[in-house]
Formats: sequence, C-alpha cells, structure tokens
Amino acid sequence: MIRPNRIRPTQQIYSNYTKEDFEVWKLLYNRQCDLLRKYASKEYLKALDIVGFSAEEIPDFNRIEEALKPLTGWRLETVPNISEQKQFFEFLSNKQFTATCWLRQMDELDYLEEPDMFHDIFGHVPLLSNKAYTDFFEAISHIALKYIENPKAIELLGRVYWFTIEFGLIRESGKLKIYGAGIISSYGETNNALTDATQKFDFDVKEILNTDFRTDILQDKYFVIDSYEQLYASIPAIESNLEKMI
Repeated sequence: MIRPNRIRPTQQIYSNYTKEDFEVWKLLYNRQCDLLRKYASKEYLKALDIVGFSAEEIPDFNRIEEALKPLTGWRLETVPNISEQKQFFEFLSNKQFTATCWLRQMDELDYLEEPDMFHDIFGHVPLLSNKAYTDFFEAISHIALKYIENPKAIELLGRVYWFTIEFGLIRESGKLKIYGAGIISSYGETNNALTDATQKFDFDVKEILNTDFRTDILQDKYFVIDSYEQLYASIPAIESNLEKMI
C-alpha cells in the first residue's frame, strides 16, 4: 500500500535526510553488495566505484552528475514518483534519467509498491556511465516518442525495456551475471534470477517482443545478452520488428 503521508520531494535537499534514511540506505547497500559481488556484471560493479557509491553516504545527485558528465553526459531529473510515459521518454531522449530522491522506510526493506531512490539510483544509475548501455537507453526513447500515441507500440517497447534495462542478464566469461536494475536493487530478485528454477533465453528481439510479463511476482524468465554493445546493435531489429507488429 502506498502511504498517503509520505513526502515525495521534487528536488534533492541533502540536509533533509533523516538518521533512518541513512540507516535504510546502509542496510540495503550492504545487503545487496554482499550478493552482487558474486552475481552482478563486472561493468556494474566497476560503475559503482565510478559514481562513488558507498554504504555510509546516501548518493548526492550533484556528485553523480559530475561523475557522469565526462563519460556519457547523462544527468538526473528529480521526480516525486513515476513519470507519465511521454515525459519519461522525453527526458531519456535528452540524456536525463528520472529518479526519485526519497527512501523507503525500515519496515519496507523487502517490498515497496512504488520505486524509491534505492531502485532508481542504486539500480539504474551506475550503468549510466557505460556508453553502449546509455546509447541503447537513449535510442529506445526516440523510438518510443515516435510511437507515443500508439498504445500497442508502447506496450511492446515496454517488453524490451523490461527484459533488458530492468531484468536483463549478461554472459561474462561463460557465466551468467545480473545487470537489470529491477534485479540489482532487489534482494529477492537477486537471489532468484540465476537459480535453476528460472528460464534463461539468448537475447532475441522478436522473442522479447512476443513475451509478456508480470510485475507482481518474482520473474521466471530472463533474456541474456553477450555484451552491452549487443543492446545498441539491436535497435534496427527492434524498429523493424515493431513496425511489423503494430
């Protein structure tokens, strides 16, 4: 349940973070990193250092932008909650990632109905330092804006976003690793994704466009890329297959 009294700020005012906020960040950060050192993509782990994240400090959005500027030029756009689709893709097309700046409370560590900054910042932001990844992100936004008035096209692009940016896996040195933010930021998903109980498929644009998903369960199927460059290289196939399906 979304708590009606929660403050959802439209800008990050660092001095407003409470002692509980710092404790929540530290608990979530340490718990995830204990798992991710074993299961996450090496590029994500390297990116954590690039953006300067640590357990002791809630990330400062200004410092994040300073780190990203010379690498990919991406910036953060602070929002109180999930943006509506057109606004979200417009920001992405301008290399701006929409992120909340509030944190869940101590009794919500394992489940939150709406994304907070641990998902947005810890899950998504480190890989904004990777050019191939961000080129793919930006290209998806341009396709979405082209078809923004077509609900079917947006639904299909949502599947691409879901099985890559949110719940993607990558093959590194013959082993499966995590890079999707929906897994990276979730203790349950991290423990679930690489088990034998889930299905893994090689990255295939047509198959992804034909695969539905649920948001209210631990995922049971994942698509595996061989590199972040493969994501960006798939843009022409995404466009051509999308045109055939709408």
